[in-house]
Amino acid sequence: MAESVAGRVLSVLDAFGDAPDTLRLTDIARRTGLPVPTALRMVRELVAWGGLERAADGSYRLGTRLRTLGAAAPCPRGLLATALPALRTLTTRTGGHADVTIPAAGAALCLVTGERLPLHATAAGKVLLAYGGGYGSGSDGGFAVGSGAVRHTPYTVTAPGALGAQLARVRATGLAQAYQEYRLGELSLAAPVFRNGTVVAAVSVTAPTTARPDRLAPAVRQAAATVSGALRF
Repeated sequence: MAESVAGRVLSVLDAFGDAPDTLRLTDIARRTGLPVPTALRMVRELVAWGGLERAADGSYRLGTRLRTLGAAAPCPRGLLATALPALRTLTTRTGGHADVTIPAAGAALCLVTGERLPLHATAAGKVLLAYGGGYGSGSDGGFAVGSGAVRHTPYTVTAPGALGAQLARVRATGLAQAYQEYRLGELSLAAPVFRNGTVVAAVSVTAPTTARPDRLAPAVRQAAATVSGALRF
């Protein structure tokens, strides 16, 4: 039986689950197994609806309509409302950008901005990898990353052994750090948000690399602990 149109559309969206920020049409066809003409029809439908956006170089990325729908779901919306006071305090204390992030289709979804971040190259993503969702469960209770991790900058850690060591430190210390791994000039720190003993999100702050991690860390930890405490009620 031929796959339904809805099934083909969903397969196109699934192609972005563990992908770089953008994909070309040929990449989408390869990841979905669809013929290029069929993939193009599905992509055009999604662009018209707002589920995909076409970049200037002709590649495609997930659209703002999907981000809006994801952030409007009851669980994320309630989490964001709970976290906002702590995020405002974190921004005031550090001068950086504070956000709360959840795992979403192989990426880290920022509930404040709606941005999708790579798990392996950001502090928030490393927290989610270390404690919860991502590339597949590792034997040490964390998460194993395959060889397909994308290098966003010269500082991006992609080697499975080195990244695995980072995740082990995250679990040991309750804090993740990413120095220019996703964007040059940016430093991010993140800490886990717990609910009933399970990590459900990460609170993060992003600041210029001139910021001192030892001054950001206590504020990030406090914000995450505040959100975790609020979720108990």
